[in-house]
Amino acid sequence: MSAASLNTTRLGIFCMLAGMFFISLNDMLIKSLSGNYPLHQLVGLRSGIGILIALAILQYEGGLKLLRTGKPLLHIARGLLIVFANSAIYAAIVVMPLATANALYFVAPLFVTLLSIPILGEQVGPRRFIAIGVGFVGVLLMMVPELNGSGGGGYGWLVVLPVLAAAGYAMMSVLTRKLGATSRASALAIHMQVAFISVSLLMYLVAGDGRFVDADTSASARFLLRAWVWPEVGDWWPIAGLGVLSGFVGYLMSQAYRLSSASVVAPFEYTLLIYALFWGWTVFGEWPQTIVLVGAVVVIGSGIFVFLREGQIRKV
Repeated sequence: MSAASLNTTRLGIFCMLAGMFFISLNDMLIKSLSGNYPLHQLVGLRSGIGILIALAILQYEGGLKLLRTGKPLLHIARGLLIVFANSAIYAAIVVMPLATANALYFVAPLFVTLLSIPILGEQVGPRRFIAIGVGFVGVLLMMVPELNGSGGGGYGWLVVLPVLAAAGYAMMSVLTRKLGATSRASALAIHMQVAFISVSLLMYLVAGDGRFVDADTSASARFLLRAWVWPEVGDWWPIAGLGVLSGFVGYLMSQAYRLSSASVVAPFEYTLLIYALFWGWTVFGEWPQTIVLVGAVVVIGSGIFVFLREGQIRKV
């Protein structure tokens, strides 16, 4: 590997590490604010600030002409998928520890490998299929105790939300691979912010007055559907922080996969669990059950094997 290629790879890894840290901060801030504001109000405000940052980066990379695309429907589908994934994972974060939600969410890379077969035409050998199967066993280790009532967390079917979020994120990632060949990272980030803003405005029109919330509404549904309110003065700083983080996360993640191969940078996504454990413990006094940590190790180990195996095959 040449010095230039090595530096590019290292930059891709740095972008991934920075992106994961910013995502963990984003998750922590949203959970902190979830008791007073609906999700899509926070997302709308966040993206309103984030799109300004993304536009500044776009201008630096070449200007508005980079937003032109011959695949508008794929961009729309990608945007709706990331909105769905975010809604599902944040609805889960409200009721369960950050680390638990993220551990279940880590099945996403395994979904990506499976979806790359029909969508990208990639071939997956028996070793990776076995690793994917083992990874899903790890997910079941974390989910089944809650589904049958023996887990003690009281999450019930809500434990499925992070897995649904992972599936949505995986489909979005596969589309990003297709679009990344012709779209810059800044353009992809702006398309994502536009999707968030559009859905947030739609949610305001449909449920912004809180008409769908009553005393029996679950915590997750209440977070999605409660009435929009004007933020308190002290909350504007963390909301602005969400916007800044959002502006950089979309760019950093897209840039990481543009600069380095997925097999190199994707395993660094798992550093998110370390950050989630830290914020959950220090800010919310949370710690996941032992079975969650065991399942997370199985899922992460399977994911890393899949990525490393993919890297070996691409070198042949």
